[in-house]
Amino acid sequence: MPARRRGADAVRGSRVRPTRRSDVDERPARRRWAALAALVAVVVAGLIVSRALPSSSATDIAGDALYAVAAYTGLVLLMPRAPRWAIALAAAGWCVAVELLQRTGLPLALAEHVPLVALVLGTGFDVRDLVVYVLAVIAAVSIDRVVSARLLPRGPSPDGVRTPE
Repeated sequence: MPARRRGADAVRGSRVRPTRRSDVDERPARRRWAALAALVAVVVAGLIVSRALPSSSATDIAGDALYAVAAYTGLVLLMPRAPRWAIALAAAGWCVAVELLQRTGLPLALAEHVPLVALVLGTGFDVRDLVVYVLAVIAAVSIDRVVSARLLPRGPSPDGVRTPE
C-alpha cells in the first residue's frame, strides 16, 4: 500500500488547494472596512445636515441622498461579496418602502414618542425623495466601483494566485 501523502503534496493532483494565508480572498474584508469608514462619514454628514444646518430644500435633498448612501454602504458592510446591482436594488427598495410607509402616518406617530425614529423612518411623504434616493444609490454604486478598483485591485496576488472576482 502506498504511503499516504500529507500537506500540499496530498492535494497537488486534486482540485482542492491548500489554504494558506495568501490564498484567502481578503477583498471582502477590505471592502467591509472601506464600507464601515464610508458609513461612519455618511452618518456624521447626515447628522450635521439634519441638526446643524438650517432647514431648507437643499438640506432636505442632502439628507435624503445621505440616507440612501447610508443604506447602500450599510448593505455593503453586511454583504461585501454581494454584487453591486443586488445591493443597489435592496438599498433603493428599502428607501422607497420607507418613503411609502410615511404615507400611512405611522412614522410620524412613532416619532412623537421616540424622536430618533424620525431619523430612520422620516415623517412626511415627498415624491421628490423617491427620485433623490434612486439618484443617490446610482452615485453610491459609481463611487463603490471606483473605490473598489483602487483599494481592491484584481489580478494576481504577490504569490501568483489570481484573486476571485
